[in-house]
Amino acid sequence: MRADGHQLLRLSALAALLVGSVACSSDSKSNDGSGGASNGGATSGGATSGGASNGGATKGGATNGGASNGGASNGGSPSSGGMGGGTAAGGASNGGSNAGGKAAGMGGKSGAGGASSGGAQTGVGGTKASGGKSGSGGSSAGGSSSTSKAADIAKRLGRQPNFLVGMGNDLNNDHSKDGAYSLGVTMDLHYAYMVGLPGQGGWPDWNANGTFVNVLTDSAKAAGVTPMFTLYAMAANGENNMAALTDDTYMKGFWDGAKLLFQRIAEFDGPALVQFEPDFWAYLQMNSQGNPTNLPVKVQSFAPDCAGLGENGVGLGKCLVVLGRKYAPKAILGFHASAWADADPAKIVKFMLAVGAGDADILTTDALDRDAGCFEAHTDPNCQRGGSFYWDEANAASPNFHEHLAWVKAMTTGTGKPMLWWQVPFGVPSTTPGGSAGHYRDNRVKYIFSHVSEFVAAGGLGAVFGVGAANQTYIDTDGGQFKTAVTKYFAAPVALP
Repeated sequence: MRADGHQLLRLSALAALLVGSVACSSDSKSNDGSGGASNGGATSGGATSGGASNGGATKGGATNGGASNGGASNGGSPSSGGMGGGTAAGGASNGGSNAGGKAAGMGGKSGAGGASSGGAQTGVGGTKASGGKSGSGGSSAGGSSSTSKAADIAKRLGRQPNFLVGMGNDLNNDHSKDGAYSLGVTMDLHYAYMVGLPGQGGWPDWNANGTFVNVLTDSAKAAGVTPMFTLYAMAANGENNMAALTDDTYMKGFWDGAKLLFQRIAEFDGPALVQFEPDFWAYLQMNSQGNPTNLPVKVQSFAPDCAGLGENGVGLGKCLVVLGRKYAPKAILGFHASAWADADPAKIVKFMLAVGAGDADILTTDALDRDAGCFEAHTDPNCQRGGSFYWDEANAASPNFHEHLAWVKAMTTGTGKPMLWWQVPFGVPSTTPGGSAGHYRDNRVKYIFSHVSEFVAAGGLGAVFGVGAANQTYIDTDGGQFKTAVTKYFAAPVALP
């Protein structure tokens, strides 16, 4: 558990998320390891065959009982038939998790600084770009590592070698209102969640043969944007459910889905980015007491490409890299690092290298999953955690941005991989704590675009922005803050080392 003892839920409504209308579970629900939706997971109107619209489906079940506009299920999997002509899949779960399950993000601040350990190489921005994998094996005590140069990663993604900016988790059923494509500014990246398992209403079922991936890649290409995928299948039966790792049915679906994702990206035959399982690695670290070999995992029996990697947490992480390299060689691969995994950054570095982060290309992390003001107001069921979430821009009082960047620097130096900030909230700064639905305060947009050089110096590759729950500030409720900042930034972008 993170420091504040509450769990947050990530959205899986990549079929249909527009701010203010998506139904979502409360992040105050205790960490029970189940995938159960709140309010029983029953549908209210049922899933539509044409794809949910205006916010649509949620991951983990809806609160308050009301269906979102478009008829997405409260607790069931989202339908996405409107995307590329597929049919709705899944339907409502009866008290169970939907295609994405529920997840916990924890965002708690760990101690800043800390030396790297476990055989990590130092020096983000070294001379060696990470085009290929640095060996599939590696010791569970430290793993292997190669250094990725941020500018080279940007080029491999088809972008200029500047600090990258993107958006995501904003798809609607006909792509007419995808935020990243509607600003009037060409973004670098667009991300979407890939949730659930094949045959269980997950993303592979939404369009024939998993071609939902190609709906996303083709839409991104048409807009001049590089597609990014957040693989988020480990929460399909409830996040922090380690029993799933030895369940034959579950793990077969997991490996089949992962391979299919890479195969569909290969069909696209262009640059793409794949982020592996946000939150999951932190749970794995905590449940394994920092040694991923302590937890058994079904690997090679369902992923024969990964024979010899180990039937444990090490094999799990390294197999994802092996599959990505083999089936989607143009894809950039990254593990998600969470500050709440351990108070000691060196232990997080050691663990991430053990599960294969040294063989990948980048790291990802989240500075906060939703607007700080939503937690301060403490009225929204999605924002019931306690703590201080509005960081001090003067970097004098704690928490502040320099503390966070010191932690990021420890990660990037220790692993040799640049960092991509993911799902950064859109809130607008205010001297008054809190706010209201769609208008909660936050200062991360302001600070990042005013201090891009600090994020680059910490080993940053870029930042992608998105909402992590319903009712958050969005680009149509922020008074133009994000559009103005992005437009100004792209007129004079900051170069990567």
